[in-house]
Amino acid sequence: MHSVHLEIFREIQGIGSASGIIYQPNLLYIIGDNSGFLNEYNIKDYKLRKIQILSGDKVQGLENISKAQKPDFEVVCQYANQFYILGSGSTAKRNSLIELEPKSGRIVSKDLTDTYRKMKAIANLDDDNLNIEGAVFTGKDWVLFNRGNGSDGKNGTFRIFDEDLAEATNIEFKPIRLPNINHVESTFTDAVMVNDAIFFISTAEDTKSTYADGEILGSFIGSIDLKSLKLNFSHRISGSHKFEGISLYQKASSGVEFLLCEDRDTAELKTVIYKIGLSI
Repeated sequence: MHSVHLEIFREIQGIGSASGIIYQPNLLYIIGDNSGFLNEYNIKDYKLRKIQILSGDKVQGLENISKAQKPDFEVVCQYANQFYILGSGSTAKRNSLIELEPKSGRIVSKDLTDTYRKMKAIANLDDDNLNIEGAVFTGKDWVLFNRGNGSDGKNGTFRIFDEDLAEATNIEFKPIRLPNINHVESTFTDAVMVNDAIFFISTAEDTKSTYADGEILGSFIGSIDLKSLKLNFSHRISGSHKFEGISLYQKASSGVEFLLCEDRDTAELKTVIYKIGLSI
């Protein structure tokens, strides 16, 4: 039997609409869905550094981009020393992939329009039902998580058997049912790979749109087998939070701890990071 414990880990000023998180020793990397920066936060000295990942002369304008224009970076994941930041694909302006080496500062921008077009065709999704909210990269292939909060309700995983996501040719889609709250199915909001398992978070949000927000009914944490992509388990962790990012914090013989970030769907530049312990 699993048990979970949720607590506040850190409150950070200067970051809004947090949608993805990576933990490294003494550092948090946090992406916001309406920002052209990746935030690097030093846990020891409380210092915040902003890494510009989108081009633009007016840097101030990249801090809080309007909903219609925002890149909607919903994913930041890591393999080796490389970070991958993905737009959700939910509009034509949200198809970017940013590859970043944090130590060197090297940035490569790619366009995922063609890959997202292929994914929609394979899963029989229209433009209003693709909404990528999580991804894991094994070094050889990808698993992308579609948040099925659109009218079709197609929650599921895309397995892409190509290293270069922008040049993907071999794609499979697998629908998955997640737990519901008051008959509203929860949908993927992020995922992280730990050994041979994928740990995910999902939120039940009362909406039929990948664009418009709805009432938050609660969130879950769970696990999916990396090979079969079948659900192992899920646990409800909140009745009000919309967690949008998950990162491994530490492992122990008794369980595992993750850090979560929350998107409060406000323009306020403040974010709360939570720690959740899962005994296994």
